[in-house]
Amino acid sequence: MIKSVQRRRKTISFLILLFISILWLVPLIWGLSTSFKAPIDISMNPTNLIPEQFTLEHYEKLFARPDTPVMRWMGNSFIIAAIHTMLYLVVASFAAYAFSILKFKGRNQLFWIILGTTMIPTVINLVPLITMMIDLDWFGTWLPLIIPGLGGVFGLFLLRQFFLGVPTELIESAKIDGLSNLGVFFRIVLPLSKSAFMVVALFSFMGNWNDYLWPLIMFSGTEATLWTLPVGLSKIAGTYNYDYGLTMAAAILAIVPVVIVYAVLQDKIIEGVARTGIK
Repeated sequence: MIKSVQRRRKTISFLILLFISILWLVPLIWGLSTSFKAPIDISMNPTNLIPEQFTLEHYEKLFARPDTPVMRWMGNSFIIAAIHTMLYLVVASFAAYAFSILKFKGRNQLFWIILGTTMIPTVINLVPLITMMIDLDWFGTWLPLIIPGLGGVFGLFLLRQFFLGVPTELIESAKIDGLSNLGVFFRIVLPLSKSAFMVVALFSFMGNWNDYLWPLIMFSGTEATLWTLPVGLSKIAGTYNYDYGLTMAAAILAIVPVVIVYAVLQDKIIEGVARTGIK
């Protein structure tokens, strides 16, 4: 009886997840299909998921246009996202270590105050941030896309929860052997937290890679060679909004790097999320 109920619950859960997956995948498949359709096929059969004739015309057009330096935009996005991710891992990991391993007065209260800032809408900070960027003379550069986001709380929270699972006995033994706090971090905590770091790195990279509003504001009035990929794609969609094949080709190109990174690291990512969730 119990096994029958468990089997029924698993079946229902599977069907629900399958339905949600289809809802997410259909637009993606449609966009991928449209990017390989001939213009006449897009006009005559826009809802078909399988192109009647495969063509690379839209991708060739995308790379050939001088006003759409897609590879330059991809390179800009990758460099910015990579630098931001590396710096964020340093900042978030040190902060998480302080809030999980180190003991000081008001530690938990301060952490919950910081965590509470996630309830503040991001849009509220736009005007003060823009003013700061202008005062620092960072407007129109890559620095606003790298530095302000280092204060993000999500990675801090995730790493803190993971660090709390590190055995206290192991840390105390290391300190008895003469390790300093930095020694404990680099020799004990860091090697045990690789999967958690990969999860934080992926989310940080994806968030920076896909960011649109903030780069759009920071690159307002600048040369196209400085833009990130989302900003460039918005210009393509606005300029060639009638050319659905070109727009979809650009959109598919934008998600390929993230999909590749996730495909390579998915085992570690799932492990990190699962272990953090258990804690």
